[in-house]
Amino acid sequence: MRKGKILVVDDNEDILFTLRMLLRPLAESIKVTSDPREINSLVSRNKFDLVLLDMNFTDDAVSGKEGFWWLERIREISPETVVILITAYSDIEKAVCAIKAGASDFIAKPWQNEKMLATVSSALELSFHRQEVQTLKEQKETLTTPDKVEIDIIGESPAMQKVFQTINKLAETDANILLLGENGTGKDLVARVLYQQSLRSNKPYVSIDLGSIPENLFESELFGYEKGAFTDARKEKAGRMEIASGGTLFLNEIGNLPFQVQAKLLSVIEQRKLTRLGSIKERNIDVRLISATNSDLYKEVEEGHFRQDLLYRINTIEIHLPPLRERGTDITLLADYFLHKYTMKYNKDINGFSKEARLLLKQYSWPGNVRELQHAIERAVIMNDSGKLQYDDFMLRASAKQKTLSDNYNLEELERNTIKEAIHKCSGNLTRAADLLGVTRTSLYRRIEKYGL
Repeated sequence: MRKGKILVVDDNEDILFTLRMLLRPLAESIKVTSDPREINSLVSRNKFDLVLLDMNFTDDAVSGKEGFWWLERIREISPETVVILITAYSDIEKAVCAIKAGASDFIAKPWQNEKMLATVSSALELSFHRQEVQTLKEQKETLTTPDKVEIDIIGESPAMQKVFQTINKLAETDANILLLGENGTGKDLVARVLYQQSLRSNKPYVSIDLGSIPENLFESELFGYEKGAFTDARKEKAGRMEIASGGTLFLNEIGNLPFQVQAKLLSVIEQRKLTRLGSIKERNIDVRLISATNSDLYKEVEEGHFRQDLLYRINTIEIHLPPLRERGTDITLLADYFLHKYTMKYNKDINGFSKEARLLLKQYSWPGNVRELQHAIERAVIMNDSGKLQYDDFMLRASAKQKTLSDNYNLEELERNTIKEAIHKCSGNLTRAADLLGVTRTSLYRRIEKYGL
């Protein structure tokens, strides 16, 4: 059974003591006050699920007007909070007025304990339901949960196999993950796989690209704001961390987070509570954090641009995604995959790559990594008319193409340099080098002997 946060307001100290004892089994916490003037500050600073409010105080012991007035204040400050009115002077008319004014129920003094417990229990369930509805509404407006489709991360290289093994080990944990790698290495795809394999896969997945947000909007995007918090805040809005509560939050390019916002993010992660801009009310959150960056955060820490304590909070586990130039035959696998994908998309009949084109793809350094390869293949498919992707179909950096072209004038020199580079890239492992070159191990031995390598 879920327990709630309850506030009891009554000018009778005996009533406060009795309700504190009686409601303890239903409550996560109970605050009491005999002074209704404390309602504003208490409700503003705390997120109560239920308020038990006396209708008559010392200024007005009979009419109930004070109770209705304070009910209206509570609803203005916290519309989602459920309120039960209690009074020693009950009648049908007051009960009807209480319900119309927004109270969920009306209890007369003296009460039967069983009835009080049943009424409070029902009111708490109503409060929990309202909160869930509000959360779902906000998630529907803001959520970026990816469809449950299979995500293709292609790779047979040792570096990528290490990545896959780490992902599998993290499947049933809530550990915070830091993804490191150059732009275009697939950090966003890995984040989605981590989410889909986690215990939170049926909960929200919220992604935010911190590299695309103006500096003055970081706090409002992450933590949300109340109506009137700043000039354009015409209505309240939940932040991405609040929307992601219960699920996963992906902070892409976290190295762009301003230093002053880092302190607040650290506080939210540690305390599992946040406060919207323009509010003093704390809200409980529960998120699994996945962060990503192409920056050297350790260097940023040394230079005083990134908080060391925040780094240690977000990198329980680090996953390093290798650049494409270090992935060997994965370039060929990815090129074939993207060729199939875009020939289907654009309804083109293209049967593979020419030898020159495939050699270009292997030798090019791919500074933009997998993303650049993907875009290069897509452009080549669109522009091709020959039925096979050619060298000239690829609009890569001129300097790289020129180097490959000039080397191609001397085929033996090209082959010798290619073999030498492959052996170096595979750290002398000839089996892997042969696989990288697309030849048998025996054929590679013959070429090594031929060129005296």
